[in-house]
Amino acid sequence: MFQAAVSLSQQYNITIEGQSIGWQAVQTGGSPIDAVSGVCEVLSISNIFGIVGPSLSRESPIIAEFAKKVGIPAVTYSATDPTLSNRNLYPTFYRTLPSDSAAAIAIAKLFLQFKWTSCILIYQNDLFGTNGANAIKDALSKNGLTVAKLVVFDIETLSIEGKLSTILIGSSSRIVVLWANPSYTALILQNALDSNVLGPKFTWILSSSIPLNSFDPKFSQQLIGMLTVEPAVASNIGASINTTLLNAACNIWQQYENETFPGLTNIDNYALFAFDTTWLLIQALEQLCSTTTNNSPSCTSFVGSPFCFCRRFCNSNSLFDIINNMTFLGVSGSIQFSVNTTDRIGGAYYFAQNAQSASNDTVFMPVLTYTENGGWQTYAGTNVIIWPGNSLITPGSDASLNGVTLRIGVISSLPFTIVDTRTGSSGQTTPPLTGYVPDLITQLQTDLGFIADIRLAPLNLTYTQIIRKVANGDYDIVIGDVSVTSARRKIVGFSESIFDNSLYIIMRNTPAVSFDLFGFMKPFSRNLWLLSIGTTAIASIIICLLERETNEALQNKSIISIYAMSWW
Repeated sequence: MFQAAVSLSQQYNITIEGQSIGWQAVQTGGSPIDAVSGVCEVLSISNIFGIVGPSLSRESPIIAEFAKKVGIPAVTYSATDPTLSNRNLYPTFYRTLPSDSAAAIAIAKLFLQFKWTSCILIYQNDLFGTNGANAIKDALSKNGLTVAKLVVFDIETLSIEGKLSTILIGSSSRIVVLWANPSYTALILQNALDSNVLGPKFTWILSSSIPLNSFDPKFSQQLIGMLTVEPAVASNIGASINTTLLNAACNIWQQYENETFPGLTNIDNYALFAFDTTWLLIQALEQLCSTTTNNSPSCTSFVGSPFCFCRRFCNSNSLFDIINNMTFLGVSGSIQFSVNTTDRIGGAYYFAQNAQSASNDTVFMPVLTYTENGGWQTYAGTNVIIWPGNSLITPGSDASLNGVTLRIGVISSLPFTIVDTRTGSSGQTTPPLTGYVPDLITQLQTDLGFIADIRLAPLNLTYTQIIRKVANGDYDIVIGDVSVTSARRKIVGFSESIFDNSLYIIMRNTPAVSFDLFGFMKPFSRNLWLLSIGTTAIASIIICLLERETNEALQNKSIISIYAMSWW
């Protein structure tokens, strides 16, 4: 569509100072350095008045800085990093599709519509992924929703940081938002299929749709139920577009590359954004040169040396004024910009697609559309949303065990799990289980609705080895009299105690002690007490007799009084 726009300008006889508009292509390979190097090389040998692109968010900041230095506009059709919206940082940068800030709000409203409260967010670790994930997290938080887990996909190693199945199954949420480019999306989905964490256990929401026929057909049922949230053009939501311009561009496409033309209704939305990006620059340059008088310098003049970093477009201010005040109806809808933001005014449209089975294949079908004012609405001529597991019932965001098969390890330990091995009439040995743990599993099945695959742990395994089987995925859970230690907590999670089984010190009871009022007398025997009393009485009599003869004060007292005093 980029080439179609340039060819259409030639067909419409749009010229700049008598010359037709041409173009140069630069292959960036996803590298910011390669991108600026390629643009610099082209600008050193040609008069370049605008940049269509770049396509990736991680390439955009350096290209925007370069465009600012040279004084030419850089207009992207697919870079959605929210931080690129800052007009003060990127005064020469524009984009014809909405930023991820708008996408984050759309996703938050989708959660509210389906009554989801949390999600797991997987994102690629570059500007697009990281800043997009931050925007989604902020939008959800403002609406009282939460991101239960953040998962990073490393674009250098092309792998998830951690084990995907462990991360997802260990989370309380069952909604997964995947924010990644299409090429990385395919890799992450393949990992999820291999780990068995797609449908029907999890509901995935993708930032882009990819061909689903690239996956093994045996996974088709697991792919059903996924959603995408993607930028839409005005025609997707029933708004006006320039059909004359679109038909003319399609005719040119069919004329030169008919074998690649997908059909009018199947043109990728990013291709339509690319056309409007190119047409914006063509119209702006034509208007700039049409206002140049004969006495004015050339509208295409550059100053400085031929080296790209030393060149400067003379009429850059005039060109930016034209772009900021330009309004036209393009093939993606109304195109208009302002001096306050790099984002297009209006045009924040999205549509949701749903992975469904059709004609022995799994494909994405549009089911919902989104506008800033109207929110999410049913797509015109829509299909019913098919949820994971071929269900018509909207899944919840919280983990549910209903219908899920759990591999439950149990440990032979009296009285919790009693193994009664006996030989039946068929001659086969069957180990029926009784005890507290089997009864508990039966009750949990009734309450939660899961399917129990009870597996008796081999007797030759230690408790630590059994716990490692949970960590390695051989068991989903183990129920038994397992001690909680710090080393074990590092590899598995423990529930609250269901049956208290503590360690005690047992000792004999101490005999009851009775208190005797005269207990203080027990250290002396009865005879000793009688001897003490008798000795005291005799001593008192002797003192009384001896003292009375020599003490005049005692001579007038009675014998009894003297005796009592002596006793005291």
